[in-house]
Amino acid sequence: MAYKDLREFIAALDERGLLRRITEEVDPYLEITEITDRVSKAAGKNNVALLFSNVKNSSMPVLMNAFGSMERMALALGVEKLDDVADELRQMLKLPYISLQNKMSVVSLIPMVKRAINFPKYVKDAPCQEVIESEPDLDKIPILTCWPQDGGPFVTLPLVFTKNPATGKRNVGMYRLQKYDKRTTGMHWHIHKNGAENFRAMKAAGGNKIEAAVAIGTDPVLTYAATAPLPRDIDEMVFAGFLRHKSVEMVKCKTIDMEVPAHAEIILEGYVAADELRREGPFGDHTGYYSLADDYPVFHVTCITHRKNPIYAATVVGKPPMEDCYLAKATERIFLPLLQQMLPEIVDINMPLEGVFHDCIIVAINKSFPMQARKVMHALWGMGQMMNVKMIIVVDAHVNVQDLKEVWWRVYNNIDAAQDLEIVKGPLDVLDHSSPMAKWGAKLGIDATKTWPEEGHTREWPEEIAMTDAIKRRVDEKWARLGL
Repeated sequence: MAYKDLREFIAALDERGLLRRITEEVDPYLEITEITDRVSKAAGKNNVALLFSNVKNSSMPVLMNAFGSMERMALALGVEKLDDVADELRQMLKLPYISLQNKMSVVSLIPMVKRAINFPKYVKDAPCQEVIESEPDLDKIPILTCWPQDGGPFVTLPLVFTKNPATGKRNVGMYRLQKYDKRTTGMHWHIHKNGAENFRAMKAAGGNKIEAAVAIGTDPVLTYAATAPLPRDIDEMVFAGFLRHKSVEMVKCKTIDMEVPAHAEIILEGYVAADELRREGPFGDHTGYYSLADDYPVFHVTCITHRKNPIYAATVVGKPPMEDCYLAKATERIFLPLLQQMLPEIVDINMPLEGVFHDCIIVAINKSFPMQARKVMHALWGMGQMMNVKMIIVVDAHVNVQDLKEVWWRVYNNIDAAQDLEIVKGPLDVLDHSSPMAKWGAKLGIDATKTWPEEGHTREWPEEIAMTDAIKRRVDEKWARLGL
């Protein structure tokens, strides 16, 4: 199903008992974070989305932890399980070679292809512009100060819209915004991000500013799409249309040449000046550590529009597991078919919650030639944001990469440290603090596959311990009577 807006998603969470409404007064300074952190790390039914309706010094409710479980992440994308999205993408990728022999197969796929391609629909009137504030005041928004050493309040779930000045192509990314005052924030776009690339293109063309719009509180599919590691020229709003099976409605901003989601709760319109930097941070980040303060461009807000009685959507990041871990798991499942298109030997992948996005990926492969694990490592390090992954562990096809106990058993038992560790140097995420150098450093590949004679292991490789199928069946028949 496609949610029209954030409010429909909240209603769906509420209907399924996945939302807790908090009516007691809470403070956006640290207190909401502490409550949300406890809930996000709770087990089972105690881990729920939170809607704070009585926020100190604000009339706006605050939504937190909406994506903070596999169940809620699937619900956000309108599916039973995240692999359902991947399965649909696999069907799309099976579009056969067009010939007389398979023309009927092609015809059968046409409805699915048409359903998948949903370009944005542009409208003149939109709920996100029910109220227009030409004298913007960010103090009216309950922007959270998340952690004690944070440099200030941060907008933590923004969809930042920019356009490339040379091509006019839209980019939507999620870049945190530190509030400096009523009309300015930082613009934390990393050097590797497409928003930063658009900013550099504007400066290279001799411009003095780049227009930007920030959407807060959107249909959850749009929020996810802003985090997805899409190829440079894939429009996030077209991708969102594919995920929701319905076009995203967009509306022209009031003060800048930008289109934004028509059903967003809040829109910040403005620009980022070419030659203005300001100290941003520290910020308690998804690594579980504070990212250090540094100089970043400044976003000037020229207008705020919003719905009547808007809801402020936010998140908090820190030591995993937290809400952003499940956004990463969605990316893991959804983009697996695309990885398999480029690397068909890949059977499955797992990006552990503790590695949040860029620290670790575990890969199971069908190994058919010597050193294939190395080939997969280097191919992954050469793919877009995969360049930032610090550790890649490769195991054989029969290993369940979702079972970390099994993975570590294979690693502990299978590797020879002199032969099976691959250390390379390359780009790292800007947030990585472990490398002596910023933005680059050493990365580790671990080949935990069975080592072949052609790879230098001439000794006999022992058989794994396993019970016979006949005994398993006999015990299965007796199991209920054993009372175990």
